[in-house]
Amino acid sequence: MDKPYGLLAELTYSCPLQCGYCSNPLQLDDYRDELSTEEWQRVFAEAADLGVLQLHLSGGEPLQRHDIVDLVQSANQLGLYTNLITSGLGLSTRRAEQLRGAGLDHVQLSIQADEQALSDQIAGTTSFERKHVAARLVKQLGWPLTLNVVLHRQNIDRIAGILDMAQEMEADRIELANTQYAGWAGPNQAELLPSRDQLERADAAVEAARERLGERMDIIYVMPDYYSKYPKPCMDGWASRQFTVVPNGEALPCPAAHEVARGLNLPPASVREHALEWIWEQAPLFQQFRGDAWMPDPCRSCDRKDIDFGGCRCQAFALTGDAARTDPVCHLSPDHGLVEAAVVAANDPMRPRESTVIPRQQTGRTKRATAAAQGRTGRTPVALSATVLKGQA
Repeated sequence: MDKPYGLLAELTYSCPLQCGYCSNPLQLDDYRDELSTEEWQRVFAEAADLGVLQLHLSGGEPLQRHDIVDLVQSANQLGLYTNLITSGLGLSTRRAEQLRGAGLDHVQLSIQADEQALSDQIAGTTSFERKHVAARLVKQLGWPLTLNVVLHRQNIDRIAGILDMAQEMEADRIELANTQYAGWAGPNQAELLPSRDQLERADAAVEAARERLGERMDIIYVMPDYYSKYPKPCMDGWASRQFTVVPNGEALPCPAAHEVARGLNLPPASVREHALEWIWEQAPLFQQFRGDAWMPDPCRSCDRKDIDFGGCRCQAFALTGDAARTDPVCHLSPDHGLVEAAVVAANDPMRPRESTVIPRQQTGRTKRATAAAQGRTGRTPVALSATVLKGQA
């Protein structure tokens, strides 16, 4: 059995944004009993002992944890490479300097669009300018800067402008990844899936930017699963090289496995009850789809089973209700018609130009943080409109 090299620590699901593609679970109230500082520090220590090298601090918005500096410092002392995945909201000069002093190695900043109105609309709050301030701060303090962009029907036509903006921000790397339809993105799939024409224009824009920029900026572009012939090798296989710990201490084989874990009716693999080593090696949830013994045909007899590992278990569950089925993205899957129908709908020439997106709801600490932000700025956050305009090239 391989040892994991990466841990995604989702410190909190509290977040100032309301993105309609958010991958966090729908039942946010189930995750409000967050791990304490000491519990997270123990998890990091056990992860290091298990062989983990990279620690990705995420959420929600990890900067809404009051102890984020202490957590970074603890991880740094354990020799873990620390990466902060943030919206940039809450990254003040003082906080950034504290994180630099604590040993934070890398920052990934989420970007919604290259235009303020569209960016703020997608994010559900006034954030565009604050993200630019955060990007400048990251570069001033000498961190490597990665920009994360979730692509979808609303912003994919702005991809050339987004790449120009990334160059202006002096980003070292940009990850352009089409939406995965988990969490809040699941109910919004019809409103988020791009058309073929949009993808062709996006492909051309990415290639042009790669030729222009050369090695000055690393451009990662991930096509949407629904337009692929074969599924992607999700996570290099279930519980193979990475895992996730969510705010209430449950460990998952991948970041989107919340609903799969519920659907399998297996006992939770909680760091409050078990050591990480036991979870990685013995927890039923982690064993469920590890390797290939679980695979049905056509996966079991396919020569690609060691390449794509049967595809995404979370996607199979979301589309069919059975996490053990072949990923419907695969053209060989008996359920591929589900994906084909979605693609046909996305390319319907009679489709309305306006569509309705369900925003990520706010609960608990998120409401308090948003209210506090409003008090500081004197501005009311922009709620995500029910009418979502397509990005215009």
